Amino acid sequence: MPRSQRNDNFIDKTFTIVADILLRIIPMAPGEKEAFTYYRDGMSAQSEGEYAEALQNYYEAMRLETDPYDRSYILYNIGLVHTSNGEHTKALEYYFQALERNPSLPQALNNTALICHYRGEQAIQQGDPETAEAWFDQAAEYWEQAIALAPGNYIEAQNWLKITGRFGE
Repeated sequence: MPRSQRNDNFIDKTFTIVADILLRIIPMAPGEKEAFTYYRDGMSAQSEGEYAEALQNYYEAMRLETDPYDRSYILYNIGLVHTSNGEHTKALEYYFQALERNPSLPQALNNTALICHYRGEQAIQQGDPETAEAWFDQAAEYWEQAIALAPGNYIEAQNWLKITGRFGE
């Protein structure tokens, strides 16, 4: 049974109903509808922490989806799953692929910055301040791009950039 038919919580049920209505009224090719169904089921599985199932659905959506913009969101969500699993290198690969298709995806830039910042903190703990600074500089670049796309978002990142003197470098 598809995930969309077994959601138990109110938000998932509401999302499923709205998505089903959209699938009926918006003209789409059958492959696009099927891709969206897999994407929707992937998001539902991801929200419940069922990451393996989410990835299966996202990969199937990628197989069917041809629109680069829509593919960027699928790739972004695959990156989120890998981030949740602590697979940062894989996550970065998917965030970069998403950004190739949609350079105006601030959340992918933000998550890339978060991983760079995390790696900088790891380098500090390992006693390597030079490597840490390089990671922090990289994080700053990604955060500046994200903030330029979504100025009202990422307040903590904006504060970090100001405090560390990296804003506008």
